[in-house]
Amino acid sequence: MWFSCAVLSGCCLYLIGGVDMEGSISITQVIFYNALTNKWYKAPDMLQKRNLFRSCVINNCLYVAGGQLEGNQMTRSAEVYDPNQNKWSFISEMSTAMVPLYSFVHNGTWFYKGNAIGSGNSMCEAYSPETDTWTQVSNGMVNGWSNHCKCISLNGQLYALDCRDGCKLTVYDRETDSWKNFIDSKVHLGSSPAFDVVAPVSLNGKLCIIRQNMSISLVDVSSPNKQVENNPHLWKNIARECHGKSSVRRLWSTIIRRGRSDSKGYIDCCQVLQA
Repeated sequence: MWFSCAVLSGCCLYLIGGVDMEGSISITQVIFYNALTNKWYKAPDMLQKRNLFRSCVINNCLYVAGGQLEGNQMTRSAEVYDPNQNKWSFISEMSTAMVPLYSFVHNGTWFYKGNAIGSGNSMCEAYSPETDTWTQVSNGMVNGWSNHCKCISLNGQLYALDCRDGCKLTVYDRETDSWKNFIDSKVHLGSSPAFDVVAPVSLNGKLCIIRQNMSISLVDVSSPNKQVENNPHLWKNIARECHGKSSVRRLWSTIIRRGRSDSKGYIDCCQVLQA
């Protein structure tokens, strides 16, 4: 519960931190699934217990930052895991502890947005691995982000989902420092929590939108024709059937059980594996 997940080397899915089975104590545990061997393994523990945090991958290194410690205390600490050295190391702390909302990597920089502890104000910090520094960011990209909480960087462009069910896309225009309408699927699924977007991910060069009910949309963001009406291949909605191998279904089941202690099942995050 409240763990994070990330993929290293294209085929290893890491489940990081969270809380114990009773749901009361933050943990340092890290495990990973190797798609090539179809087995789970234990990785080195994080240096800091944490849940309710965010993670990212830059240059095949795994970064974690923020999160909740014991007694509801939020931390500014951050760490990096290098799979080549098979160890965790502390990196520079964020300037402000915050309750995380969302994060993404764009052009080699990690953007981390949350609500600051104490004031509750929304803020964003950017981490540069090259300089090991965090910088507070306040520009059109961040200020216009309140309705764009699900973002993805793809082919050098930054895209955001403009509604809960992910039926519309906007794109960040660096020249005007603002978000602009990009594609509207014209198919609005509704406001039920079942249609809430878990995350947008990159799949074979296309933008893949995954929802809580496992319905999926594939969007060809590279197409010059942005009109869905006369370009049916632009936005393709896929039924929520699992056509994969039984090992894939078992993997989904394992992750859902780790993410929730109840029987309803709730998808916390989505990643793409290469096998």
